[in-house]
Amino acid sequence: MSNEHTDVKQHILDTGRTIILGKGFSAVGLNEILATARVPKGSFYHYFKSKEAFGEALVDSYVKDYLAHVDQQLRPDGTPAAERLMRYWESWASTDDAQVTECNCLVVKLSGEVSDMSEAMRVALLRGTNLIIERLGHCIAEGLAEGSLASDFDANQTALSLYELWLGAALLTKIRRDRSAMDAAMTATLGLLKLPQQTAA
Repeated sequence: MSNEHTDVKQHILDTGRTIILGKGFSAVGLNEILATARVPKGSFYHYFKSKEAFGEALVDSYVKDYLAHVDQQLRPDGTPAAERLMRYWESWASTDDAQVTECNCLVVKLSGEVSDMSEAMRVALLRGTNLIIERLGHCIAEGLAEGSLASDFDANQTALSLYELWLGAALLTKIRRDRSAMDAAMTATLGLLKLPQQTAA
């Protein structure tokens, strides 16, 4: 293993994330992860007591990285909150046609697969998605307070509805293998937020 991978635990998590995004959780064995990461099995069990514990840590690690992305998109930067919110949704919809069959979101990849077989991973996914929705709610509330969003809807409920909309769109994109669900989600988002359709990039 190269010197750049001094944090063995994180290296195992990063390697596992890449493989599992492609194949799913159940289809990937520990031997494949460890062979790719070039670490011995003993190192794995030093950090994770089981594959399920690894899966829980994998979700937590992914959510931590993803929240940094969310914060970058939504943090106050002198632009209206509505504009920052739409910038976030546009990042969801920015997948080009060549990538439309790929899944780069671990929440989308794992939610249907592991929620019935691992309570620990289900709770980790729930905890992570709640944090994402909370940040969206804060941005919407900011938009309502400053007037860049209409003031006749509930910020937290709207954040939940929008996240559910886009999570569903991501799943449908995998099924359809085209951008139609993402385009529909963008149109619905602008309508729900009462923003002009031309706001979309």
